[in-house]
Amino acid sequence: MYTKILYDIITDMNIVLHEPEIPANTGNIGRTCVATGTTLHLIEPLGFKVDEKNLKRAGLDYWPKLDVKIHKNYEAFLDAAGCEPSKQPRIWYATTKAKRTYTEVSFGPDDYIMFGKESAGIPEEILVANEPYCIRIPMLADIRSLNLSNSVAIVLYEALRRQGFAGLQEAGELHRLSWKN
Repeated sequence: MYTKILYDIITDMNIVLHEPEIPANTGNIGRTCVATGTTLHLIEPLGFKVDEKNLKRAGLDYWPKLDVKIHKNYEAFLDAAGCEPSKQPRIWYATTKAKRTYTEVSFGPDDYIMFGKESAGIPEEILVANEPYCIRIPMLADIRSLNLSNSVAIVLYEALRRQGFAGLQEAGELHRLSWKN
């Protein structure tokens, strides 16, 4: 399933959700993807229907503007992405189990960043097969994980920062007044 793109592509970054379960998280992530020009990939099975009102509510009016691609399974995603180990673009696997942090890697402008389902993360078989590309967000040892949509925002914005926020508006404007300088 493909949704029509209503904005020019700003970046070729890709967020991948492996079997997401909570529609509100996916909706929030969709909104982040729209705000950054990032493509969202959803790997089935999903814990909700894509047209579910909670999913759209979390993404507000942004959901129709989202470039979203749905893949039947992980293998179908790999085929569609066309990524090969150690070549660009790369797939980064965000997991609490990784040995290095997201700040230690170099993100390419068309890389994929995968996150696992809320209850279990990315399957360990996938992680073991891709160990050099596993990354984590530092946190206290006794904390299981961060919220999925928060994790996506943290890692995605770091990847975009490293690329100079290419194509993104860095300065805002007031609605009724003007800045003094």
